[in-house]
Amino acid sequence: MSNRSCLLSFAMFLTLFVVSACSSPSRTADQSTNEARMLAIDTQTAIDRFKAQDPSMIRFFDTAHGYVVFPSVGKGGAVVGGAHGDGQVFESGKLVGTATLSQFTLGLQLGGQEYREVIFLNNKGAFDNFTSGEFEFSGQASAVAAEAGAAEGADYSPNGVAVFLMPIAGLMAEASIGGQKFEYAPVR
Repeated sequence: MSNRSCLLSFAMFLTLFVVSACSSPSRTADQSTNEARMLAIDTQTAIDRFKAQDPSMIRFFDTAHGYVVFPSVGKGGAVVGGAHGDGQVFESGKLVGTATLSQFTLGLQLGGQEYREVIFLNNKGAFDNFTSGEFEFSGQASAVAAEAGAAEGADYSPNGVAVFLMPIAGLMAEASIGGQKFEYAPVR
């Protein structure tokens, strides 16, 4: 088998893996409750780690109208790629919903990674835009790597959004957020 055929086969396998991982089978109430508890624990751990990694980020948590925390986003690609993560949505510091992040990419890429992501929404307009279901990042969107002092000079984009990423594991040359789409569901 040629290198091109091997690469194409690997890309197809990876795409099927990402798509199957993103689809969810029907769950029982107990499974959903346990998953919600684990997501809450993972989200709080992610918030604590963001604050510990860069204490200057605390100002975003304290002053943002709302924020969305994805404690674990898995991303993989070999020509064709994708990313997926589940998170929690907060308004004025209170849990108001959950969110799902999905991304599909095509282009020069190879590898896989896991990272945390937090999206700060500066005002009610940005928050309403996110919760309306129309929110997505374009190819030009950028994020700040959460490192000590990185949030000091960071500010909101003109649309009232600031994004921080924290790598967890993996090998992938980039950590772009372009093309991310989100689904929002209010807490019941």
